[in-house]
Amino acid sequence: MSKSNKIFVNQSGYYPSDLKKAVLNFPAESFSVVTADGSEIFKGKCTRFGYDRASGDEVYIADFSALTTDGEYRISAGGEISPKFSVGGNVNKKLFRDVMRAYYYLRCGMELTPEHAGKFTHAACHTANAVDWLDHNIEKDVSGGWHDAGDYGRYVTPGAVACAQLLYAYILYPKAAGSLCMNIPESGGECPYPKNSGSHKMNIPESGSKLPDWLAECRYELDWLLKMQKPDGSVYHKATTAQHARFVMPEHDREQMYLLPVSSMATADFAAVCALASRVYKPFDPDYSAILLRAAEKTAVWLAKNPQFVGFMNPEGCGTGGYGEGGDKDNRFWAFAELYSATGKREYHQAMQSYLVYDFSRTEMGVGSVGGLGALSYILCENPDKNMEFDGAFREMFYSHARRVKWLSSRSGYSCALTEREYNWGSNMGLMKNAMVCAIADTVCKTDEFRDTAKTQLDVLMGVNAVGVSYVTGNGEFAYSHPHLRPAFADGIEECIPGMVSGGPNSHPAEREARQFIPEGTPPMKCYVDRMEFYSINEITIYWNSPAAFTLAFLENDALACARSDK
Repeated sequence: MSKSNKIFVNQSGYYPSDLKKAVLNFPAESFSVVTADGSEIFKGKCTRFGYDRASGDEVYIADFSALTTDGEYRISAGGEISPKFSVGGNVNKKLFRDVMRAYYYLRCGMELTPEHAGKFTHAACHTANAVDWLDHNIEKDVSGGWHDAGDYGRYVTPGAVACAQLLYAYILYPKAAGSLCMNIPESGGECPYPKNSGSHKMNIPESGSKLPDWLAECRYELDWLLKMQKPDGSVYHKATTAQHARFVMPEHDREQMYLLPVSSMATADFAAVCALASRVYKPFDPDYSAILLRAAEKTAVWLAKNPQFVGFMNPEGCGTGGYGEGGDKDNRFWAFAELYSATGKREYHQAMQSYLVYDFSRTEMGVGSVGGLGALSYILCENPDKNMEFDGAFREMFYSHARRVKWLSSRSGYSCALTEREYNWGSNMGLMKNAMVCAIADTVCKTDEFRDTAKTQLDVLMGVNAVGVSYVTGNGEFAYSHPHLRPAFADGIEECIPGMVSGGPNSHPAEREARQFIPEGTPPMKCYVDRMEFYSINEITIYWNSPAAFTLAFLENDALACARSDK
């Protein structure tokens, strides 16, 4: 396979104060930054990084950090020209909004109208009652929530994690969340974007209500999660049809919906996110906050009475996503940490501590490993009776994790903090979770050591990668456009729904046919093809968008703070 010379840049752009590095996969002595009319406004020397194992490239770096003037540019070097990019304080405005608005396009159970969805409309879907898989005499309304991924299933553990990541983004970076809507009571000022720019709100049906748009979108998922709770406090693992739907629009998927059996992971994650949400929504809707907390405490009773692990495997006849896990100690730790933060009750504090004897990560915060969400909850807990040794230990763990991410990033020609083994299904989730860890470490440890590393992981997502693709639909000159997403295929619209994060490169794709496009021995960062049929490479999920949204909130919050301090 022949290699073409390319220059890789973040196709969304760079804040003026960013480190700005383009990557070249060919040697060049110098480079220029040029405007749309070809005028040179900056010139610099290229430096050799060396061999990058993940890409198989000999890499050269063009550092244009000294360029701080707002504008739209390209890099020119060695007779090659880069994709266009921008420099400015609002470079991620559209990207940030699109990544969050993607959740609206994934809503189940409601009609998407032209007023809010533009051309990407569809009728209400999956509104019929679901049937309990084990007892068909039990029927329940579980309409609502977000379609989890490229399919039309809805799953409790991914939904809880994605929602929690978004809620923590709101807690930690309220200025950024406020920049997406003008109705934030505590914003203390006007929207930083011009009126009628379309960026002052997310343009969802709830826009203009007393609830911030960010939280209104999360509530759509929370309302569905509440429906998944059983009378005894336990929680169904998922709501899906028996098999994945064909590639049809959601309203045309009319197969029977089922409630699949309870798992302790789903039950604990439900308790955690409801307790977390009860704190977030209390200033806006105390009644809703109380509903969430009652649901969480009801589930806590079930967890205490049922200390055994209740795993999940698809029963015979069911072929939708499993989301099984090997244990639930991290899930229970998260649940009781959130319950303690929400209530201050000693019983929850003791329960939380009882799980610290187990060996699970205290900094991971994605589907399948949620201990970091519990640790973050404890760090942010304002109860004066909390154990400050635990608090300090959790902060140090985030700091140490972020230092490793920074080190890995420095060893990559593309500044990507993934190891070669981590280019698997959903590698972009790992990329953005690394950025989240850097953001959290800077935030809770009050440092400024890891902001640049978080930003360079976003750079990778947006085009500074060995295939030169922006992995967010509708954003970037060379954005991927064929996600494994049923409505994106079935709607017949050439343009893709914007804001969807691709799973990204996978050196071990599940589909045998993928090897027609990705030959054996291809370096892991290049194991990507923009084709709809390959779910293990190009699927989307709600929990791949959420760490991207979190990272963007961190960066936007920083940019807004800098903009205000300059005035």
